[in-house]
Amino acid sequence: MYANLFGDFVKGSQLDHFSPTIQKGIQLHRSIDQFIDHHPAVVELRRSLSASLPKVSSIAIDLYFDHLLSKNWNDFHILEYQQFLQEFYNFNIDASDNYSSHFLDFRGKLIEHNWMSHYPTKFGLEKLCKGVGSRLSFKNSLEIAHLVFENQEEEIQASFHHFMNDAIPHFHGIHRNS
Repeated sequence: MYANLFGDFVKGSQLDHFSPTIQKGIQLHRSIDQFIDHHPAVVELRRSLSASLPKVSSIAIDLYFDHLLSKNWNDFHILEYQQFLQEFYNFNIDASDNYSSHFLDFRGKLIEHNWMSHYPTKFGLEKLCKGVGSRLSFKNSLEIAHLVFENQEEEIQASFHHFMNDAIPHFHGIHRNS
């Protein structure tokens, strides 16, 4: 669970110094990023959002899809969302897995503030958009991305469901073959 999330914190292709579990999580994370970046529904949505969210439409889509996944969690997972979060937060990571201190600090704040419990709400989406936007190194419009979501919610939801309908069988096939 954490190895996949850790993929956002790792640059480059040299992964040998990580455990096989971490390597697999990073590779899965990158595979998901690759799949979403090239999915036709996402490419079209990115074009649609680029005028309102220049330079950050891809980031906004990731945040929107996180929001919609958590909001529609029961459509995709057997555990209730809050039960999944408790298992996620309580999972003890292996100290020998070589996670960076930056990631471990992030994980600590994620758990302490229970951030992911807010993902299904519009308030949570707003906080997520503003928080991520404030951490970017360039001036951006991500702080208004929650308003763009409200204005284009139907289109964004349709793209999300189209993506998920393709992603689930795609990644089940990869998981079975690995």
